[in-house]
Amino acid sequence: MKCTVLSLFPEIIDGYSGSSIMAKAVEQGLIELATVQIRDFAYDRHRSCDDAPYGGGAGMVLKAEPLGRALDSVQAKEKRVVYASPSGKQFTQSYAWELSREEEIVFICGRYEGIDQRIIDLYVTDEVCIGDYVVSSGEVATLVIIDAVYRLVEGVITRESLEEESFSNGLLEYPHYTRPQTYQGLEVPEILRSGHHADIAKWRMAKQVEKTRKNRPELLEQVDTREKIRNILGELDFH
Repeated sequence: MKCTVLSLFPEIIDGYSGSSIMAKAVEQGLIELATVQIRDFAYDRHRSCDDAPYGGGAGMVLKAEPLGRALDSVQAKEKRVVYASPSGKQFTQSYAWELSREEEIVFICGRYEGIDQRIIDLYVTDEVCIGDYVVSSGEVATLVIIDAVYRLVEGVITRESLEEESFSNGLLEYPHYTRPQTYQGLEVPEILRSGHHADIAKWRMAKQVEKTRKNRPELLEQVDTREKIRNILGELDFH
């Protein structure tokens, strides 16, 4: 998969690509992460990329001309173009899986009050919201999406690890423990030390439901999640 990111601050993206799992994925050729400096396509004397909004109001808006030229330089109209925005569709794990199947995605990093609507109308295929809050950096929001997507690409992370994560079956992930066995008076649950895999699976499933009910009860109301829970409980013979 290739991710091309258009930004006024590409160094934020470049710094991310050189660390942790992403760096390994790039080195192995599983992921290509390229950046484009939008300002390189601003041809006026001051290389300006923002201006005051029509109709008045606070803040500035990224101009259509330099951003459009930057998008044309990567043939964006032939590709899937993602723009992280508080006004977009909710980003979910299933959405991340959908994007992970693309061979190439172009990302636009917004700034200030956002980007000229005409860029959205002409180029953007996916306007995506990472949550019900606002961040000042489009790069941060874009990296959230990239991080959620690239790790799902075949070969980046083992399938076993992905299958046990939060949202993989509609529930939050069960709690984890490691050495030491006792920490500040708290013990690792005995069942996890039993070596009885069937009982451990049942315990983990119960903890998933318990944690989801506590932190995200609305997930338990989804029809597909309830069906998955019934299927898993049936396989475990656990009620």
